[in-house]
Amino acid sequence: MKTITVVGAGKIGSTIAAMLAETSDYRVELVDRSEASLDGLPARLGVTHHVVDVTARGALANMLTGSFAVISALPFHLTTAVASAAIDAGVHYLDLTEDVASTRFVKSMAANAKAALIPQCGLAPGFISIVASDIASRFDSLDSIRMRVGALPQFPSNGLNYSLTWSTDGVINEYCEPCEAIANGRLVSVPPLEEREEFSLDGVLYEAFNTSGGLGTLCETLAGKVRRLNYKTVRYPGHAAIMKVLLDDLRLGARRELLKDILEQALPTTRQDVVVVFVTVSGMKGGRLVEEIYAKKIYSHAECSAIQLTTASAACAVLDLLASGQSPQRGLVRQEEIPMAAFLANRFGAIYRPDESGSSNGQGRQEKTAEPHPAEGARRPNKAAGLLPA
Repeated sequence: MKTITVVGAGKIGSTIAAMLAETSDYRVELVDRSEASLDGLPARLGVTHHVVDVTARGALANMLTGSFAVISALPFHLTTAVASAAIDAGVHYLDLTEDVASTRFVKSMAANAKAALIPQCGLAPGFISIVASDIASRFDSLDSIRMRVGALPQFPSNGLNYSLTWSTDGVINEYCEPCEAIANGRLVSVPPLEEREEFSLDGVLYEAFNTSGGLGTLCETLAGKVRRLNYKTVRYPGHAAIMKVLLDDLRLGARRELLKDILEQALPTTRQDVVVVFVTVSGMKGGRLVEEIYAKKIYSHAECSAIQLTTASAACAVLDLLASGQSPQRGLVRQEEIPMAAFLANRFGAIYRPDESGSSNGQGRQEKTAEPHPAEGARRPNKAAGLLPA
């Protein structure tokens, strides 16, 4: 049995800890600086709680003795502290960050690392790069890769058409920081909240716009190999316009703590959410221009929200592949280097498997359990009995 240290007892970190412990293959040390946060979690067999301030020099590194790996589920600005502790302790490191600067720091330390460093192991960045890279590998030459991901309330009830389904700091960061892309074959930086577009999936209309960090390292990997590559966040129509007023016209982009307080006081949290994943790849196959699409919707279930389920499952799948020797054991491991077949075959990655019926919602042919909503339509629950994907 391998010991895994999970740092951060928030929504995603606590879900990762519960998922890993549920397998009985891992012993989990769940770390947070807030004793109240840890005390508020249900007691789980195989999960031990520890109060540790990761910013205190040497505190986390000392605790990592005997751990196989550490997973950082902390806000992006604390990611480098966990990475440094992992490197000092010589243990495998995984994180969920969308922050470009934090990932650059991890990459800079990889050459001399004694273990594997695997940043961006969530949904986007994370699985989105795995699926895009896998589809792209089947083309003779590439033209365009478009990656769209959103975590949305099933039943929006406010002007922003949005609820707080994950880290407020993370949302604000991706709305404010420059975005990487490839345009006309060249690496470029594009502004967030721009290049808005609309698309329809299962009869529901969405908007998508530039946000930072979702591509992970895919731009570097495919530079010179594709004409156009970009990532956009998915929301219901009208969201981007209001956020631009808040961030630009009211200048709250420069006052992020104030914006965080406003959003957390005004927007409800919800477990009734849906994750939308939409990837389009076009290029040449056998002398013809061809397009392939991966589209999926994943819904919440009684235990946790869809964004918790998808993010935690992705991180756990990557850890499982590392623990079983199916992933490099040293140095930087990029998400796009993880074979999609192995990821989907994994017990955690199974939630991302394409639906056999051909529907994008990923829930098979189950009966509806909620009345249709004009935005998202009917909700079909996941089949998972516990936290592990069914």
